[in-house]
Amino acid sequence: MKLSYFGIRVTDLERSLKFYTGLLGLREVRRGEATKWGAGIWVLLQDGPSGQQLELNWYPPGSPYAVPYLPGEGLDHIAFLVDDVRKTYRELVAKGAAPTAVTPAETDGWTAYVTDPDGNWVEIYTHTTPGEPPAG
Repeated sequence: MKLSYFGIRVTDLERSLKFYTGLLGLREVRRGEATKWGAGIWVLLQDGPSGQQLELNWYPPGSPYAVPYLPGEGLDHIAFLVDDVRKTYRELVAKGAAPTAVTPAETDGWTAYVTDPDGNWVEIYTHTTPGEPPAG
């Protein structure tokens, strides 16, 4: 058994697509509609360097899956490995990602978090060697 992808519910599919493709560099690899079965529209995204996949799921009003949305419920965070946390953090916030209380300044530059349009936490981090400062 291997993890293939993970899915998150989104409240505005186009807004979330813009965030994950435009700001975080994922690309759309597949899309489908399941409204015939009471569900909604799904879009599978993939990260080029790692191959990891994320499925965005939008459910129309009246769908049994269109339950009240509580940001972050059932999802802790999505993580992206980056070369320079400080630089990436500044760029994401400048482009509209919402900052959180976990900033590069709070973590000596090795990790930070922003939120996507639905309030889900997105981690950006870099690997460091013990005893050495992070890049940037």
